[in-house]
Amino acid sequence: MNPQTLSMIKLATSTAEIEQCYPVMAQLRINIKADQFVSQVQSQMTRGYHLAYICQQDKVAGVAGFKLDTSLSWGKYLYVADLVVDEKVRSQKYGSALFTWLIAYAKENKCQQFHLDSGVQRFTAHRFYLNQKMYISSHHFSLIL
Repeated sequence: MNPQTLSMIKLATSTAEIEQCYPVMAQLRINIKADQFVSQVQSQMTRGYHLAYICQQDKVAGVAGFKLDTSLSWGKYLYVADLVVDEKVRSQKYGSALFTWLIAYAKENKCQQFHLDSGVQRFTAHRFYLNQKMYISSHHFSLIL
């Protein structure tokens, strides 16, 4: 991966930066509305959530939401909650750049593991993750209350 490409990835910290990530994030998280996005992200940031983004010609091309945490089972880890590239620029290496940046961030922060969940219907995403040398290590179960 080109180091210049990785240097294009930034952490969104300001309201304006978070706001500009919404159109891409909305392609993955269709339930969140534009008028709720910034406050939701800022609320999650108080609990350790980070939002990274990569731009193409001053327009957000990809977004990754993640947090660092520690657990008895995994030790210190980076968990990717959201990873999406704008459908208009997919297959142009923005996903790979974000993924590589996330792995480097995890290593810089002394994480022992890197995790994410992906919906069972997201076959293209699964192919991407397997190509990144990830493996399927568990089943995630959920219950809507």
